[in-house]
Amino acid sequence: MELISTDTPDLRYPIGQFSPPDTAVTQDQLDRWIDDIAALPADLRSTVSPLTDNQLDTPYRPDGWTVRQVVHHLPDSHMNSLIRFKWALTEDRPLIKAYDEKGWAVLPDCRKPIGHSLDLLDALHRNWVDLLRGLSGPQLRREFVHPESGPVELAVTVGAYAWHGRHHLAHVERLIEREGWNGRAR
Repeated sequence: MELISTDTPDLRYPIGQFSPPDTAVTQDQLDRWIDDIAALPADLRSTVSPLTDNQLDTPYRPDGWTVRQVVHHLPDSHMNSLIRFKWALTEDRPLIKAYDEKGWAVLPDCRKPIGHSLDLLDALHRNWVDLLRGLSGPQLRREFVHPESGPVELAVTVGAYAWHGRHHLAHVERLIEREGWNGRAR
């Protein structure tokens, strides 16, 4: 996976868009991605914990989600991914169910304090990383079928979700920089 390195003012993709590798995923790539997945919960917690409720309720871009919604979105999304991994590991090319992430982001639990979602992300990522580190090459080449994008290999999915976590963390970090919060609640 290579990210499009950019200093673009496009606030939607502060680290660029995910680009699947053109060749087979290497063990080094996979290890870096798993390390990124492992690091996300602590990185997110340290970034958002100093923020006030008013700051958490600030959209990271015009017409974007609030920081609070982003925090709640990450465990929702990554929980869906872990389930997709387990389906692909136990079934032959299962057709997965997509979910309405925008709809989930406006449900009542996404207006609640972020502590439970941070705790869920931490526990979820510990389990997910344990699973990922234990997979063999043939297991990582297994696929699920996404109803919109078609077959997806698990190894590539690891990269997509490593990017996904860094992508949303960067949304919050860039907002903090732009607003001059410097990681401190004001």
